[in-house]
Amino acid sequence: MSINFRQLHVINPRSAVNRRNEYTRTYVGTGATIGANATIICGNNIGRYAFVGAGSVVTKDIPDYGLVIGNPARQIGWMSEYGQKLQFDKNNVAVCNESGHQYKLMNFSIIKINK
Repeated sequence: MSINFRQLHVINPRSAVNRRNEYTRTYVGTGATIGANATIICGNNIGRYAFVGAGSVVTKDIPDYGLVIGNPARQIGWMSEYGQKLQFDKNNVAVCNESGHQYKLMNFSIIKINK
């Protein structure tokens, strides 16, 4: 079962200061994977089926299917819905090695072109 997760945070929390009117949303999309000890800075969103490597520090939004690692996290590729790294051909089409699903890279975003 996949769920969308939303968490509310304050950018500069202090226990003695009430800042409930300053909550910032963090969205984690369906199917996203967040590795152990990764840190998501509040207000940054993790797209559907994105993959955040262990120990990464996310300081900006991660697109759907994006693969990021490091501190700060940098995008190094794209992942399929089955968690396989996608390799794109000259036509910007990739096939998941596990599922056989095809993905197209267009304008720095991924579109699944068959189910």
